[in-house]
Amino acid sequence: MYIKIYLRKKCINIKKTFKIILMIIITIIIVCIFINFGIILKERKKIINSKNAFGECALILGCGVRPDGTPSDMLRDRLITGINLYKDGKIKKLIMSGDHGRKNYDEVNVMKQFAVSLGVPSEDIFMDHAGFCTYDSVCRAKEIFMADSIIIVSQKYHLYRALYIADMLGISAKGVPADLHSYPGQEVRSTREILARVKDFFTSIFKPDPKYLGEAIPVSGNGDITNDK
Repeated sequence: MYIKIYLRKKCINIKKTFKIILMIIITIIIVCIFINFGIILKERKKIINSKNAFGECALILGCGVRPDGTPSDMLRDRLITGINLYKDGKIKKLIMSGDHGRKNYDEVNVMKQFAVSLGVPSEDIFMDHAGFCTYDSVCRAKEIFMADSIIIVSQKYHLYRALYIADMLGISAKGVPADLHSYPGQEVRSTREILARVKDFFTSIFKPDPKYLGEAIPVSGNGDITNDK
């Protein structure tokens, strides 16, 4: 009899624990949904056509580089979009922000070399070697490159988060989408972006310093000062 009572209590406790865990999971999902819709609704009007884009500079967010040292399809489209803004006189300078934290992986020099090969003067291209994440890239555009008015260039799904970060950091920013093609694996990237928006929602509240800061390099100057080769 005591065994039956014990087992019954244990079963009740398991059910209560399961309900609590389920409620926590449901709450987390609801919070994620609200944060994502809130960011998208808040920033969607700042995503504009390149014809209406004017700013001090374009911040081109880094992306994957192939083993042969050429831009991935997504990065190539971001670069072409940003270069066209420059050639059309919409912006005066380009900031190439990406991951250059390892000797054998270098997004920013690949980005600059691509732009130079298409006729952009080297001195008008700044390299942000410590753009390890979207938050760092946007924050460093303000703190290191002292940019007051920027055009952020990336694929549309990514721009909502980048623009939200800029807004929270007090940066005047618009976004120009670089969706020139469809990209394999986009479903996975879009799913990951849901979690990334939640992460940067809280990051933007606490506003930590980027992984690396340093001396100011005004974007109004000569971009060759950022060369490391």
